[in-house]
Amino acid sequence: MCIFQYGQKEIDYLKERDKVLGRAIDEVGIIRRPVIPDLFTALIRNIVGQQISSKAANTVWNRVLNRYSPITPETIMAITTEEIQKCGMSNRKANYIKGIAEAVVQGKLNLLELKHLPDDEVIKRLSSLPGIGVWTAEMLMIFSMQRPDVVSWGDLAIRRGMMTLYGLKDLTREQFHEYRKRYSPYGSVASLYLWVISRE
Repeated sequence: MCIFQYGQKEIDYLKERDKVLGRAIDEVGIIRRPVIPDLFTALIRNIVGQQISSKAANTVWNRVLNRYSPITPETIMAITTEEIQKCGMSNRKANYIKGIAEAVVQGKLNLLELKHLPDDEVIKRLSSLPGIGVWTAEMLMIFSMQRPDVVSWGDLAIRRGMMTLYGLKDLTREQFHEYRKRYSPYGSVASLYLWVISRE
């Protein structure tokens, strides 16, 4: 299992920039969050998990893996939407999955090229795909591409984590951006801690 990589450099920086977050980091310790390094696999896994519980998503994903591994654009192109649906997915999700595979195979989406593009452009290209919104693109940037500086306004738990951490009753977009600037260039590591804090 691959884990989101960070270490003392990122921790020391965040603790120096934000004493309140620093105390939370000390309390929580190192976080081991799994990542899916292959972006195509991560895209498909994300579609599978949309709008269903984690348990249901894992069940469906395991069926997909058992029937169609390795998960490649060519593998997905070779099966019908009906076959994908038999894993326990809606017709809409099956079409999203086929559409992503088609975009990669036809060269409309170059996954290798994304590695060399800035975050904004990665979000723009990923979220142009049916079934992938800005939030999903941001999650893929963290949990597949391991981009270092992603803090998602669209993530309710991230915002709740900030409010809990700083004792706020509400959070304006301006406040959010101030905190995000404070965490930069290691916003993704701050996000890992904000998720944990949001559950406390």
